[in-house]
Amino acid sequence: MLNPIFYPITSLMYVALAAYFWRVNWLPVTMMPTAEASSRAAGHLLVLVPLSLHSVLLYQSIFAQEGMHLGIGNALSAIVWLTVAIYWLGNLVYKVEGLRAMVMPVAAVCVLLPALFPAARALPNTELVAFKAHLVISLLAYSFFTIASLHVLLMALLERRLHGGDLPFGLRNLPPLLTMETLLFRIIAAGFVLLTLTLITGIVFSEELFGKALRFNHKTLFGILSWLIFAALLGGRRLYGWRGRIAVRWTLAGFLMLVLAYVGSKFVLEVVLGRT
Repeated sequence: MLNPIFYPITSLMYVALAAYFWRVNWLPVTMMPTAEASSRAAGHLLVLVPLSLHSVLLYQSIFAQEGMHLGIGNALSAIVWLTVAIYWLGNLVYKVEGLRAMVMPVAAVCVLLPALFPAARALPNTELVAFKAHLVISLLAYSFFTIASLHVLLMALLERRLHGGDLPFGLRNLPPLLTMETLLFRIIAAGFVLLTLTLITGIVFSEELFGKALRFNHKTLFGILSWLIFAALLGGRRLYGWRGRIAVRWTLAGFLMLVLAYVGSKFVLEVVLGRT
């Protein structure tokens, strides 16, 4: 068991990496020497240190003898942990290094949430295979859409800075905008498949998972709205070639619906109303 002091230690590690990646990737080229490939590779490997500590902290916070604890703090921390892990693996192939300075600050905040908002009690039915599958799929869906949202913001920044002249190192070394756009829709497509499976497993196994039939509440409504937004975006891309600002707006709108569907309801219940 890691001492609780490792929560702020891990957060500070993420902060230090964010500062380093900001310096390497976002300062104008005229203000810094060109980053060597070896230093970029070292920075990529250093992410594994806080990521590993984060995973241990998550494990001991979520799993206990009486069952699985997945309150808002643990859930957000797990989503961001998966986001960093997926991004780390994806960067081996796609080299979207500019995202590092955007992902690390989010991780620095979310790694602290299990300590700030501990889950009061264990969830029921966590031993069921259906529950575990539903949980893993839903967390992966949120993680892919988190990456898509950060990616689309990076694209919007790149497009804006292309018209402004000098680019920071991190933007100058990104793939071409069309390549980034193709990658964005691949991420959204993967997240859409996972979101579809999340909704299907939640509907089909609702009574088995949660002990009651599916209710059409705000959580269900926002989840379906998010699915419809991403379905329309993917359909518009395929049929009409949607891109650019349309992709930015629809991606962020769909992600907002997801946040309202799960995080919003969990925050109100657990933090505002003090329920579990």
